[in-house]
Amino acid sequence: MKAGDAIVEGPRDPKELLEIKGVRETQQYLVEEVQKVYRDQGVSIHDKHIELIVRQMTRRVKIIDPGDSEFLPEEQVDQRAFAETNRVLVDEGQKPAEGRPELMGITKASLATQSWLSAASFQETTRVLTEAAIESKSDGLIGLKENIIIGKLVPAGTGMPQHRNVAPHAPDYKPMDYYSSVDEEQDLAEWLAGQADSSEDEFSGAYEADVIDLATEIENIDPTA
Repeated sequence: MKAGDAIVEGPRDPKELLEIKGVRETQQYLVEEVQKVYRDQGVSIHDKHIELIVRQMTRRVKIIDPGDSEFLPEEQVDQRAFAETNRVLVDEGQKPAEGRPELMGITKASLATQSWLSAASFQETTRVLTEAAIESKSDGLIGLKENIIIGKLVPAGTGMPQHRNVAPHAPDYKPMDYYSSVDEEQDLAEWLAGQADSSEDEFSGAYEADVIDLATEIENIDPTA
């Protein structure tokens, strides 16, 4: 028995599980609990769809000790930004920041996105736009939703930059000579007709020779024999 293991049946507090067992165990627990609800109704959903939502709910870190970073105490930052900042501080020989993972609800996770356009399109539009204007925020248009809002090609699939820079034509392209299947079919028909005529001629010649040979044999038969 380890700390955080369930000793009785029933739901567990995800926040306590996060504090004791860590992010990965909490994510797995949330995915399994959501899947139970759908499976009881006979609905089959791939885990990856729920994992995307759970990852957004656990992607924030609350700063406990900013160290030599520019983070503020109790500030919530993205996990990737937190890890990258600490990597740079360690490489420079400075004190890294300390933080603990946070579990947010779906609504709060959607509003905590770095894109104020995406957050404003979800809920609390007035508050999001007001804070964005006061803080002079800019949107890098990295996600899908913000690009759809402004009518821009989404950065996914063929909308990725590496696909947009591909030329639609080959540099050494040469057009093919004129080709028509009608001409080929006509030539084939003429060839088959010629083959049929030659076959008939050969058959007719062979038939006449056989008749002559047979008549000669009949004439040479002795009737008294």
